[in-house]
Amino acid sequence: MFFEGSEKKIELVVEAGCPPLRSLGYPFWHKVVKAAEADILSTLSNQYCDAYLLSESSLFVWDDRCLMLTCGNTTLVNSALLLEEHLGSDNIAFFSYQRKNEYQSQLQHTSLQQDLDKLRSKLPIKAYQLGYLDSHHHFLLHLDKPYTPAKNDITCELLMYHTQGPAADYLRSTHQTIEQIRALLKLDIILPDFELNDFLFEPFGYSVNAIRGKDYATIHITPEQHSSYVSFETNLNLGGAHAYIVKQLLAILQPASWDTVGFNCQPFSPLSAVQFEVGKCTQPLDCGYILDFRHYQHLQKTTLPTKQL
Repeated sequence: MFFEGSEKKIELVVEAGCPPLRSLGYPFWHKVVKAAEADILSTLSNQYCDAYLLSESSLFVWDDRCLMLTCGNTTLVNSALLLEEHLGSDNIAFFSYQRKNEYQSQLQHTSLQQDLDKLRSKLPIKAYQLGYLDSHHHFLLHLDKPYTPAKNDITCELLMYHTQGPAADYLRSTHQTIEQIRALLKLDIILPDFELNDFLFEPFGYSVNAIRGKDYATIHITPEQHSSYVSFETNLNLGGAHAYIVKQLLAILQPASWDTVGFNCQPFSPLSAVQFEVGKCTQPLDCGYILDFRHYQHLQKTTLPTKQL
């Protein structure tokens, strides 16, 4: 069994004076999600944010911004084009698009170059590649337009590959429950006072959206044996007061390798004698953010076996 867990991501901020994005309502966001060939499973809302749990990851909508993550073979670029068409390019203050190289890129409906060409047909876009093209790498595209983010505007992403150990075994097992997964991940400890909305997929796979005031977090687990992937994203400062979250998740899921991607956030992965920082990149972006990307490996984790056929 194979499922592409690695996610594509868009984030968009509207100019001051635009109607609140939340006022566009469920029917509009349903259309946006459908454009990516995904479905809305359920929603969670508070005073500041509407969080949509999707068949392939998540959508968060605030009055002035939205972000959407999709995995599998989704066509997230089409959602971005729909948003640009509806809002108008002049009303977009900031836009970014992220995509990681996939395990099986031949199964994707579009390539990164095709996505870039589509976006550049509508918006001025700058593009960056993080890492080597013939190995582990990410792409970041952003609107080529001056933008000044607020001082507390940060994003932290922890992306984990080839999870191992008891937690990974359980997440691949049958007869799982949402309650047991919440306990396994210690969500009550790492996300205290957050409202949770989660879903357990068949035969396995797990997603959770969490909101607390203007704060958000989301976890997506693709536990397949040879392509396991877990993502955690939040606007909590993982390089500061919330550094314990990263330490906790790495200890529970025991990935063989992982990435951290931070926007205006200090590096946030702990290092020990058995962890190695393979590479790093710090890039000031013309859109006002400082991007920090790092790739780590666990020295004591065995590599996956190969089999000659």
